[in-house]
Amino acid sequence: MSFRLYQLPVLAVLAMFSWSAHADEVQVAVAANFTAPMKAIAAEFEKDTGHKVTASFGATGGLYAQINNGAPFDVFFSADDSTPIKLEKAGAIVPGSRFTYAIGTLVLWSAKEGYVDGNGDVLKKGDFQHLSIANPRTAPYGAAAIQALTKLGLLETLQARFVQGENITQAYQFISTGNAELGFVALSQVYKDGKITSGSAWIVPDNLYESIRQDAVILARGGSNPAAQALVDYLKGPKAAAVIKSYGYGL
Repeated sequence: MSFRLYQLPVLAVLAMFSWSAHADEVQVAVAANFTAPMKAIAAEFEKDTGHKVTASFGATGGLYAQINNGAPFDVFFSADDSTPIKLEKAGAIVPGSRFTYAIGTLVLWSAKEGYVDGNGDVLKKGDFQHLSIANPRTAPYGAAAIQALTKLGLLETLQARFVQGENITQAYQFISTGNAELGFVALSQVYKDGKITSGSAWIVPDNLYESIRQDAVILARGGSNPAAQALVDYLKGPKAAAVIKSYGYGL
């Protein structure tokens, strides 16, 4: 009995040492629209694997510029598929690592209850001063908003009312703080477990903008980091899929 009582703590310490000895850190660049899902997934990933995730969030175009300037990222989660393809063509990723981790949805949202109707007719009525969008040059959701307004024939009419955020997070903040009455954001920012979490919204029909296929890649720097491959594998698993779907993304 005394032997067992003595040995259990030792075995526990050895297990903890083995766990930490094989743990690595992965530096990830993440499109701003995927902030909440990534934080939730990273917490579960760290718990399940012992690896550590350090994430930087921002506009896809801005993150791409940082990668090209030598930022030490191992994995890149883009808000489009074209940016990872550019990195792939430049030989800047681990060959064969590119995959679509989510399909995004554009939504017109207001922090005010009942302000945005179910058909988006509020845009045609024009009874507002400011319309928030993300920078269409660097943020795919901003580009999608421009495409939708163009197809609706409203771009020229509403362009003067734009309040432009550098990324989708800033576009959301303009609306949530009342600096814009409404605006275009990612569904994931205002949706959880099957419903809009606050305010009022119109989910923009996907025939009004090009499909927002969000691709991820392991960057060349991450090729020798086991935690990078482990995170990508985790994103393809059932736990991550459940989180991604809960925020309104398609898979």
